[in-house]
Amino acid sequence: MQRYKNKIGKQFIYESYDTLLESWDIDFEERKIETAYGTTHVITVGNFSNPPLVLFHGTADNSAMMWVYNIKELGERFFVIAVDAIGGSGKSEPNENYYKNFNQVSWIDEILEAFDIYKTNICGVSYGAYLSYQYSLKRPDKVEKAICMAGRIPSSQFEVLSKMMFAFLPEALFPSEKNSKKLLKKLSGPNYSVFEKNEVLMKHWYYLLKYFNNKSMMQHKIEITENNEFSVLKDKTLFLIGEFDRLSNYPRAITKLEDNNIRYKIIKDAGHAINHEQAEVVNKEIINFLI
Repeated sequence: MQRYKNKIGKQFIYESYDTLLESWDIDFEERKIETAYGTTHVITVGNFSNPPLVLFHGTADNSAMMWVYNIKELGERFFVIAVDAIGGSGKSEPNENYYKNFNQVSWIDEILEAFDIYKTNICGVSYGAYLSYQYSLKRPDKVEKAICMAGRIPSSQFEVLSKMMFAFLPEALFPSEKNSKKLLKKLSGPNYSVFEKNEVLMKHWYYLLKYFNNKSMMQHKIEITENNEFSVLKDKTLFLIGEFDRLSNYPRAITKLEDNNIRYKIIKDAGHAINHEQAEVVNKEIINFLI
């Protein structure tokens, strides 16, 4: 399966990806990690002697776009490893085994092993939030603390699919520049201007919608977990949820967290793009919880 709809689109995405990286305003290093599922591209920031923090982005984006407003402050406190999801719209390159036998937990194991990290903090947005709590469930001895932003713990696959369709359709089916802006505005709260004023980010978002083949991420399946399995998350996990986030702030999702005694905070004036819209608030919450 091709991750990009054509070569020109891939070029546009990679060029704007690199331009976004240049705007990070902090020293970074790009690295390729060979795993059983292909080459995983990661970006590291900060001193290796600092506490490790692994970052996971959402389904339709990548590390360069996701952490543009967070990386500088986080990189001053942590050794940050920002991961491009394999099969996603970043620079990771899946192999045939990815499409046949992908295992998210084993994949993350291999990333940590490449850095000789035995225990880490982990943080993700949207689908990255799922990876964060799911890895914490499967490998509790390897996770110090986990922060899940713009995420929820679904009770069924129907809940997952229906919320995604409600949020992304019909705009994602017709990826014009107008619709890319309309979709981003629909996903955001009142601080949408943080996107409008960043021309490079807006152009990159448009390229992702237009040229990235989202079916390439279908191997990243969401597993439905029963309530009796969540006790391990009680003391090590924090959910940060946008006040206007239609994908994570709804009664069933909040009840799920409360029933399982999982900590959460509602971030005022934020939507699904919580760490962009309220970067200063979110950065403070991450640092205060992890340190």
